[in-house]
Amino acid sequence: MAKDNFLAALERIDPQVHGQKVYTGDEFAGKPGSYGKGEPTGHRGNFMFATGIECSYPLVRGGPGGDKVRRDQMRECGHYEHWEKDFELVKGLGIKYLRYGLPYHLVNPAPGKYDWEFADEVMGRLKTLGIIPILDLLHFGLPDWLGDFQNPEFPAHFAAYAGEVARRYSWVRYFTPVNEIYVTARTSALDGLWNEGLKSQRAFITALKHAAAASCLACEAVVQQRPDAIFIQSESAEYLHDACSTPRDDLRLHNKLSYLSLDLLYAKLPDAEVYRHLRDHGMTDAEFQWFMTCEPPGHHIIGNDYYGRNERIVLPDRSEVQAEDVLGWHELACRFYRRYHKPVMHTETNTFDAERNPSWLWKQWINVLHLRQSNVPVVGFTWYSLTDQIDWDTSLGEINGRVNAVGLYDLARNPRPVEAAYRTVLEQFGQITLVPHGEMFEFTTEPATLKVPV
Repeated sequence: MAKDNFLAALERIDPQVHGQKVYTGDEFAGKPGSYGKGEPTGHRGNFMFATGIECSYPLVRGGPGGDKVRRDQMRECGHYEHWEKDFELVKGLGIKYLRYGLPYHLVNPAPGKYDWEFADEVMGRLKTLGIIPILDLLHFGLPDWLGDFQNPEFPAHFAAYAGEVARRYSWVRYFTPVNEIYVTARTSALDGLWNEGLKSQRAFITALKHAAAASCLACEAVVQQRPDAIFIQSESAEYLHDACSTPRDDLRLHNKLSYLSLDLLYAKLPDAEVYRHLRDHGMTDAEFQWFMTCEPPGHHIIGNDYYGRNERIVLPDRSEVQAEDVLGWHELACRFYRRYHKPVMHTETNTFDAERNPSWLWKQWINVLHLRQSNVPVVGFTWYSLTDQIDWDTSLGEINGRVNAVGLYDLARNPRPVEAAYRTVLEQFGQITLVPHGEMFEFTTEPATLKVPV
């Protein structure tokens, strides 16, 4: 049948079929459908767009006489004072998911004792506004009474705290138990900047195994209260490129160790070099076997935090230059997916340049789209953070009070240029599916049960 005759036949049957839009979906030849354009709805079958409130609180040496002081970014960035405004900004932007960390050091001031006053107020407001929190339970610091990450009693105490939080806020489903386990351990016990301030491989392995154990135990405690809990295990996606013609063993090991936190968490058997390093620096065979027994309960997503400064080239003289996008988030996240076979999420990104941030956001978003087109289940994206931060240009190690212009909004809560860029992303892609062409897939409300490979 010729095209004209076919269309003519359709019009004889229904004069409104050809040449006139009758209902939404006609642009798809009469079939209902959507490209996913439109602001996010929060439907559990849709992609997760998020931002976060910067909530780091490590101890650093910066007080009188070198005394330790706590860098509480929620205080320094004004969230305790402006939390209602901050939540209204999230709501006004149209974002449904918020990475949010209750201040562990304030909520749990002593063993078995809890101060819920601030937590109840902010959590109640998030629930009223319909903002879905990804609840960050530990972000780089411990309450004073727990000391530091060398404390072997910390995992059990933390699990008790996680269970209490999940019980009190039983409507919360998304959790990050221990944010960036690898970064927490490295910066506290190898770089010497935070908390215990140590600089040894033994201290690093000790901190890392304790933080990984704390995350495992916290997952168990949370699922006792919320069997369908979803855990977004955020970890730094980073890489050191060796620019020396003779490969250097320490750089190779450094790159392997950047996976160690998730290897322990997800019972991924490391290679012989890493295993030997663990045994040489304090991990017992019993501890190793405990980690390798099984994965923690719950539904799990691998969160990859990527900043251009995470990727560096180490020159022959050991000096370093920034190497952003040599691999980029796309390749690094793909490596995490191939290693752990779990959905991934872009959980943090920014630059320190307010004028550059819109283009950086678009680059990261295109990374997400390309990875999805490669059939990797990328389920979410986060611009971090909602507001500017303080002193992250020195990893909080120096108390300078310097504003880092990384936020969607400045510290006066005025929009930065990147806010408009994120609005455009949300308007264009806010209702895309969790995975491409995957309208039948959504976050199940059933408890996770399968924990063995098949």
